[in-house]
Amino acid sequence: MAVLNNGSAPASVEEAVPAATISNAYKNWYRFSRNPTAVIGAVIVLIVISCALFAPWIAPYPEQVDNFVDFRARHLPPSWEHWFGTDNVGRDVLTRVIYGYRISLLLVVVVLGLSIPFGVMLGLMAGYFGGWVEIVIMRLTDIALAIPPLVMALAITAVLSPNLMNAMIAISVLWWTWHTRLIYSITRTLKTQEFVEAAEILGASKFHILFRELLPNCVSAISVKATLDAGFVILIGASLSFLGLGVQPPTPDLGTMVATGADYLPDRWWQSVMPGMAILVAILGFNLLGDGLRDMFDVEDVR
Repeated sequence: MAVLNNGSAPASVEEAVPAATISNAYKNWYRFSRNPTAVIGAVIVLIVISCALFAPWIAPYPEQVDNFVDFRARHLPPSWEHWFGTDNVGRDVLTRVIYGYRISLLLVVVVLGLSIPFGVMLGLMAGYFGGWVEIVIMRLTDIALAIPPLVMALAITAVLSPNLMNAMIAISVLWWTWHTRLIYSITRTLKTQEFVEAAEILGASKFHILFRELLPNCVSAISVKATLDAGFVILIGASLSFLGLGVQPPTPDLGTMVATGADYLPDRWWQSVMPGMAILVAILGFNLLGDGLRDMFDVEDVR
């Protein structure tokens, strides 16, 4: 049965979607795809995530991840059989690097998953309500910003037992501050815009204004900031493990592998250099992707 198009219903998907929406999405994708560094960053991040997700299937020797010893194969240099060589107990370094990405990405997901919602909430409240709410939240944020995250993480993990859970808690304690400052500055600008004033005149609740009017306009900045933060979280997590205050052996962690391999430098360089290069590649990928997203969304002052 045919349905006539009398103007009351769109005849195609293109007509159903506003032209401005299609145009903006296309322009953003076009700007991103024409940025070589952004594309390279996206490819690197996809490779890192794929290694973490499919580690049991792509790692050459998955049985050598944890408690494995083969002294006959210890300290073997990179070869076709062991692309990254072997470590001091005969484990394949490439296998442990691939599994090490799991620990690093888990750290990123937990730290940012805890700190971003908390920081965004405080930034929205401080920027929109102003007054004593702004004073209390922003002064606490300034005090927290005065403490370097790595120093606080070292102090917390030194008091608590060093493990992955405590490392994630230690890094999350101060990470919300950067997102609070970012969202606070954006919200202060947005709350004077006409669409916010119109919502207030129409009697919209504070909850509606915060989460339906202001928050959607902060999503692009949050996305860029989160992508850039991922590399820094990986670096701090690896630093804690390098100092013996993060993930403990025999769990495969990139920072721990660098620390263990440093005892055999420079003769057996691959045991420390290969995990270090893995950290570098992951951080580089997230930073290039973050810069590409920033250019795509035209977001400024995110770092």
